[in-house]
Amino acid sequence: MRVLVTGSSGQIGTNLALRLIADGHEVFGVDKRPNPWAPDAFPTLLQDLSGHYAAFRGGINGVEYPAVDVVVHLAAHAKVHQLVRQPHRALENAIMTFNVLEFARGIDAPLVFSSTREVYGDVHRFEEYSEEAADFAFTESPYSASKIASEAFVYSFARCYGLDYLVFRFSNVYGRYDNDLWRMERVLPLWMHQLSRGEEITIFGGEEKVLDFTYIDDCVDGIVRGLYALVAGDARNETINLAYGQGNTLVRAANLIADELGVSPKITIAPSLLGEVTHYVADVRKARDVLGWTPQTPLEEGIPHAVAWFKEWRAAHPEEDRPFERSSAADELAHGFKQPAPSPS
Repeated sequence: MRVLVTGSSGQIGTNLALRLIADGHEVFGVDKRPNPWAPDAFPTLLQDLSGHYAAFRGGINGVEYPAVDVVVHLAAHAKVHQLVRQPHRALENAIMTFNVLEFARGIDAPLVFSSTREVYGDVHRFEEYSEEAADFAFTESPYSASKIASEAFVYSFARCYGLDYLVFRFSNVYGRYDNDLWRMERVLPLWMHQLSRGEEITIFGGEEKVLDFTYIDDCVDGIVRGLYALVAGDARNETINLAYGQGNTLVRAANLIADELGVSPKITIAPSLLGEVTHYVADVRKARDVLGWTPQTPLEEGIPHAVAWFKEWRAAHPEEDRPFERSSAADELAHGFKQPAPSPS
């Protein structure tokens, strides 16, 4: 199987590519930055997919891609807080999806699209969120709006052009290759960094914030099962949650990290940031029924794996052991700051 992976330099993209290669498949990556984790493991085209492109003829913007059997679209601006401040990046997410859909349509290849639990909004009506529970009137942020719009594009291409797809809604994926702090500020690796240095951490939302954390190997296994089923024609045109299916507070996650590092955590509790989802527990029955997939790694087992990888990476990259300075954006968002729209030129 020949697989094109957009966003191949990110955490999920890297782990997915390496898993597919280990399984004997060919992988071609597309990303706008080099891969920091596996720079020589698979060919990668450095390209920003968020521009407006003309009709596709097997390539993008004059660049010919190799022949592939299936496309996995992971590329996106994924920092919720950044997209609150810079909503044009949410529009770029939708443009990326449109461009990749046009590419897949041009070569008649099925598509796997990475969506998010953010599409459900911050609604406390559900103990577990099933796929059909998404109510798009409860959009929390430009990021969630970009994923809702992208899902709509996927569904429209299936209806109008016969493009087969699987949409996966991920939830707080963590683990190996998840330490790019100065680009992503992802919460679990940020806490590993700060707690390992004896620094205080801030938990936005405190005990009231309950999320569904997904270990990277479980996430990748679900995607791979979906790829096999999609290419074989055993599953098509489905939207599926990929998560562990159990809620954990951010406070518990922080304490598990501290225990694994052998430190006493210094914790400050602050209000949730503007645009954040504060409660989500996935219903994963559809993934089991359609793909035969069952998550294997609860948070109390995944955190030790993640911390072990963090220690190994940090030992090899001691230059990263430096103070992390959060931008003022988080503080502004915590107080409801809304960046004004740019003035017309």
